[in-house]
Amino acid sequence: MKVSSLKSRSHKLMDPAEQISILNTYSPVMCTLPRFGQLLEQSGLFPLKPSGIDIFQMNLGYMCNMTCRHCHVDAGPDRKEMMSRENLEHCIHAIDQIDAKTVDLTGGAPEMHPDFRWFVSQISKSGREIIVRSNLTILVTNPKYRSFPDFFKEHKLNVTCSLPFYNKFTTDKQRGVGTYDRSVEALKVLNEKGFGIEGTGLKLNLVYNPAGAFLPADQKALEADFKNNLRRKHGIEFNELFTITNLPISRYLEYLLESENLDTYMQKLVEAYNPSAAANVMCRNTLSISWDGKLYDCDFNQMLEIPVDAADSAHIRDFNPELLMKRSVRINQHCFGCTAGAGSSCGGATT
Repeated sequence: MKVSSLKSRSHKLMDPAEQISILNTYSPVMCTLPRFGQLLEQSGLFPLKPSGIDIFQMNLGYMCNMTCRHCHVDAGPDRKEMMSRENLEHCIHAIDQIDAKTVDLTGGAPEMHPDFRWFVSQISKSGREIIVRSNLTILVTNPKYRSFPDFFKEHKLNVTCSLPFYNKFTTDKQRGVGTYDRSVEALKVLNEKGFGIEGTGLKLNLVYNPAGAFLPADQKALEADFKNNLRRKHGIEFNELFTITNLPISRYLEYLLESENLDTYMQKLVEAYNPSAAANVMCRNTLSISWDGKLYDCDFNQMLEIPVDAADSAHIRDFNPELLMKRSVRINQHCFGCTAGAGSSCGGATT
């Protein structure tokens, strides 16, 4: 089945309020599941409070060269939302105000932003770690982007790439026919530039999320499998593998509904709730900035349009770190995805 964005289809799930309603009231099972806040309270973590702004995560826009089946951003070629130069400048000012260790650039495909090179050149002067979250295929399918690996190397970016699995069938099933071959080609190019090669200092990390309605396997064991298979099949090297649990929102929520797996998947997430993972959720040390400059506790809250609980600092132009540190993190049922099993964050397992 050809995948297109929810927005292009005017699908009811393009409405974040509809998604939240489904997660809370869709079926008798969903209505009777424990509330996330209840389990946080039992763990002594309610209300959930920030521990800092260590990671400044920016969604540069929802435009992407791909339309993946499980995309929680609902990104695709038809999405035209892009962060303005004005908001990029506000972000630079905010980054200068805080001691964030990492600036995390995501999308969509962040490389497609017309000001990507300019922005990276500006913030790389600070010496902070800069992560670019790439889908890999963008680097080899269009001549316009083939020089980006050299640009990544020039600015010593941490390249973190999506790769559903180390075989063609699973990868192409989730992300489209031809994705695996193009991803392998891009990984080889990045290796040639030194990314993922021991001693170069150039990081190349992979991100895995399951193709079906199940939780990811143990991160370290899966990393060993990925390394063995990619090295044996293609001579590819990388640094770390991050496992991310699929959250039941956007196009992944659509998949769960169509496959009639929503009830069982949510039950799995709730039953696998881990207090240690809850204590280390990424929303405690991460701030998410959307393409339009609005502030969120995390990338997932951004997609559900659940803004930060700080009315006077809800947009990047009004960035106030003191106010943001006093807020409580806003939660809902989707948050079980980050606290199941070993936990899940943009940096992989949390426990």
